[in-house]
Amino acid sequence: MGSGTGTGGSLTMNSALTGEEQALYQNPEVIQKILDHTRTIAIVGLSAERQKASHFVATYLRSAGYKIIPVNPRATEILGEKCYPDLASIGQPVDLVDIFRPAEACLPIVEEAIACKIPAVWLQLKIINLAAAEKARAAGLLTVMDLCVKMEHGRYSGGLHEAGMNTELISAQRRHRFM
Repeated sequence: MGSGTGTGGSLTMNSALTGEEQALYQNPEVIQKILDHTRTIAIVGLSAERQKASHFVATYLRSAGYKIIPVNPRATEILGEKCYPDLASIGQPVDLVDIFRPAEACLPIVEEAIACKIPAVWLQLKIINLAAAEKARAAGLLTVMDLCVKMEHGRYSGGLHEAGMNTELISAQRRHRFM
């Protein structure tokens, strides 16, 4: 990676993905495009339990200005939002599907995202399903895998700098969404 002199490099992570897979599914340009153009995020596997990572991520994303749509067949409402059993039931445009489900459950979710014409899918940190990611990418969906959308948002928006973290991004400007 180098000394972090660029404006959009990748941060070295302990990923189980190979270098080639990281280039495909952890591409900084794809991540920035998703974060910049997304307004509505369907979070599949969003938990009503406050201590769960999905709940924390959803709370953060909502505070960052994103509209959150919970997708969990075992709940009727999460974070004050109506909860849907699946993506097809949502009935409004969704820009990104953020997946908090076990790796083996991802392929049907990706297939549903493709059928619903959702332009991007994000498999959260430590959720790796190469078949699902390749199917999404082959269908033209922007695809990220094995990264946390909250952490990436904080890294690219400048929020992690405020917490004193080295994101290996150097810029005097904050990024703005909806470019």
